[in-house]
Amino acid sequence: MPIQGIVGVASSALSAQSLRLTLIAQNLANADSVASPDGGPYQRRIPVFEATSLPGGDGEDPIGVKVAAVLRDQTPPRVTHDPSNPLADASGNIAQPSINPVLEMVDMMQASRSYEANLSTIQTANNVALKTIDILK
Repeated sequence: MPIQGIVGVASSALSAQSLRLTLIAQNLANADSVASPDGGPYQRRIPVFEATSLPGGDGEDPIGVKVAAVLRDQTPPRVTHDPSNPLADASGNIAQPSINPVLEMVDMMQASRSYEANLSTIQTANNVALKTIDILK
């Protein structure tokens, strides 16, 4: 595979992991948001990745990754009893997002490591290209 293909695959993964990290940050920021623009509590966002063919020049298209969709978690909200809250229903219950900050942090660490691995791949491909040019001098 030519270096352009390697860099293309790794950069597509960088873009996907970057969006994943953004969604995790949004999930953590809204973990206590009981009211959203859509009504009801905030729903966790989950990226869905899919393989995609990247354009290549040698007839062999490298396979990259892209975000196919961003889904909303369908887990029912947590219900807590707080009649003093102005957003409480008639029974005094409040629907809160079903976001587990610990699981989000674990997901963030995994996405961060994947991002770093793909960045390292691009840096290694760049170093190989530079060494090849040095050898050809």
